[in-house]
Amino acid sequence: MESNEVIEVLNRPISQELLARDVTRLAYVAKDGTPRNVPIIFAWNGSEIVMCTAKNSPKLPGLRENPAVALTIDTEVHPPKILLIRGRAELDYVDGIPDEYLQQTSTYEMTPEQRVGWEAEVRSLYHDGMVRIVVTPTWAKLIDFETTLPSAVEELLQQRIERQRA
Repeated sequence: MESNEVIEVLNRPISQELLARDVTRLAYVAKDGTPRNVPIIFAWNGSEIVMCTAKNSPKLPGLRENPAVALTIDTEVHPPKILLIRGRAELDYVDGIPDEYLQQTSTYEMTPEQRVGWEAEVRSLYHDGMVRIVVTPTWAKLIDFETTLPSAVEELLQQRIERQRA
């Protein structure tokens, strides 16, 4: 998929709504060669999806060995809206707490006092830093079941149209 096609998909209003959500599902191949799919909070900065994790996270060895990832961001309503993204994970080890991590949790409902306590706990827990998992989308598909469908369904509909024309 060409980068301009990826940008076009990601710039659609529904995609932008989905990219403003809190949680994505990160699919990757673990160090033992088996697939994994984990929910993780994320931030979209306009060109990259940034997820943050502990430096001892079990996902990091697999991502170092095979950085190919797939992400799913979706809704829980009918019809669902689904944004599928593929890319390569780049790992950025940082001291302290990345700004994106604090941004990712900014929509959580907390009183100002709770937020101060939570941030203090986060800084204590991750005192040796975190890892930013940065994914630049190389492929994207939006499925809204109104204007776009899964590719297999689109193919079936196209076959039906062709049969009707014959």
